[in-house]
Amino acid sequence: MRMHYLDGRTELTTVNFFTPVQEHIPLVEARMRDQSRGHHPDLQAAMEHLLDAGGKRVRPIVCLLAGGMLGATRERNITLAAAVELLHTATLVHDDMIDGALLRRGIPTLNASWSPAATILTGDFIFARAAKLAAETNSIEVMNLFAKTLSTIVNGEITQMFSGRGVASRENYFERIYAKTASMFELASSAPVFLAGFGEETFEALRTYGYEIGMAFQIMDDILDFVSHESNLGKPVASDLRNGLVTLPALCHMELVPGAVDVLLALANGRTQSEAEVDQLIHSIRASGAIDMALDEATAFVERGLQSLDAMPLGSERNGLEELARFVVSRAT
Repeated sequence: MRMHYLDGRTELTTVNFFTPVQEHIPLVEARMRDQSRGHHPDLQAAMEHLLDAGGKRVRPIVCLLAGGMLGATRERNITLAAAVELLHTATLVHDDMIDGALLRRGIPTLNASWSPAATILTGDFIFARAAKLAAETNSIEVMNLFAKTLSTIVNGEITQMFSGRGVASRENYFERIYAKTASMFELASSAPVFLAGFGEETFEALRTYGYEIGMAFQIMDDILDFVSHESNLGKPVASDLRNGLVTLPALCHMELVPGAVDVLLALANGRTQSEAEVDQLIHSIRASGAIDMALDEATAFVERGLQSLDAMPLGSERNGLEELARFVVSRAT
C-alpha cells in the first residue's frame, strides 16, 4: 500500500500548514470552551470531555488559513472557526449516539455513560452554541451557509439511515461522504469569503477547494478504517463494513474482484457472517489492490483542490492550504 505526499516525500509533518495559524488555535479552543460557561455543570463537563478528546482541528485550520489569506479580521475569523468546529463536534455526539459507538479516538463517548436523552440534548446544546457563534460573525451569508450545511448533514444521515444500508454504488457513496464530511469542509473554506468581502468567483474557488479536500479526507478515513490497527483507530477495524456500509475500498475491491460482489452485498444487507469470514474479506480487500485504487482517487480529489487555489493571493496562508491538502493523502496508518 502506498501512503505518500503528492511530490513523493514520505515524511509526515503538519508544521507547515499549522504555523501561519498556530497563535490562533488556542483562541479558537478558548472560544469553544466558553460556550458552556454559566450552564449546567454536566453540560460544562461534557464540553470539556469532548474538547479534551482532541482531534486534528483540520476544519478550523482551513477556516483560519482561508480567512487569513483573504484578509478577514482576526476576531471574526476566530469566531467563525470556533463555530465550524463546534458544529462538527455536535455532529459527532449525535453520530455516536445513532451508531451506538462507545469509543471515539480511544476515549469513551458521551453515550457510553449517559442516557440517550442526555446525550441527544447535549448535542442539541452544542448545535445551538455553534449557531450562536456563527451569528456573532455578523454575516447573514455566513448564517445562511451554516444552516444549509447543517441541513445537508442531517439529510445525509436520514438518507443513510432509511435507504443507505445495503447500497453499493459509487454514486451513493460520494453523495454520502459529501453530506457527512465534504459539506463541512466547504463551510470552513468558503464562509471566510463573506467576512473578507470577496465576490462569487472567490467563493466558488474556495468552495471547490473545500469540496475536493473534504471528499479526499473522508476517502482517506475509509482507507485507514481498513489498514490501521484497532489501537490506532479507537474502534474495530473495518467498522463501517461490519455495520453494513460499503465504502470506497470495498467498492474498488468489487470492481477488481467481481466474485466479491455477492459477499459484500450480503454483509451490507445484514446477512450474518462469521468473524472469520469478515476477517477474510478484510484481508482480501487489503491484498487486491483496492486500497491503492482508492488512494489514487483521493489523490485526484486533492489535485483538483490544489488547482482551485491558482488565483488565490500568494503568501503563507495559501501555502498552508496547499500543504494541508497534501497532508490529507499522507496521513500515517
